[in-house]
Amino acid sequence: MAEYITPIKRLIEEFRRLPGVGAKTAARYAFATLSFTEEDATRFADAILGAKRDVRTCPVCCGFTAEEGECEICSSKDRDRSVICVVEDPKDVMVMEKVRGYKGTYHVLGGVLSPIDNVSVEDLNIKELMERVKSDEVSEVIVATNPTPSGDTTAAYIARALEPYGVEVSRLAYGIPVGADIEYADEVTLMRALEGRKYLK
Repeated sequence: MAEYITPIKRLIEEFRRLPGVGAKTAARYAFATLSFTEEDATRFADAILGAKRDVRTCPVCCGFTAEEGECEICSSKDRDRSVICVVEDPKDVMVMEKVRGYKGTYHVLGGVLSPIDNVSVEDLNIKELMERVKSDEVSEVIVATNPTPSGDTTAAYIARALEPYGVEVSRLAYGIPVGADIEYADEVTLMRALEGRKYLK
């Protein structure tokens, strides 16, 4: 069987870099983009470049923002700054925001502890979390890392690290299936997980 010509092969290889995209899906994406008009292709490319250029990191929660300075959630006067929900990735903030009943703030770790992948405490935004707890009047930290071995290890580390500060540390209840990502959980499951969270100390 003949291989794809070089421009298509390169496009497929780029799509394969996306999480969860295998060879067949990447090929479908590549051929779909080939059907774009030149205007559509330009708009598609501009959207990627624009997001890369304009998305910034919030100096408070370490999540994404399109603004200079604090993100919309951190700068809101309607959010309860005494409660911080700790998540792995910026996309998890948007997932948690589906739970309309949560009015606290967030902190994005930027991953989880994983010795196998050479991810240590220094690679995550844990120091920034400690600074927030020290400087703000925080009463509770909800650890919403995914229910995986690495997520559990990270939650346990955070609980131990926060012990000297006298804050309540809770973990999302396992309304979320073990091994699943909260990114794919529905609103009801997320609400039950929040309501049934367990304290770690």
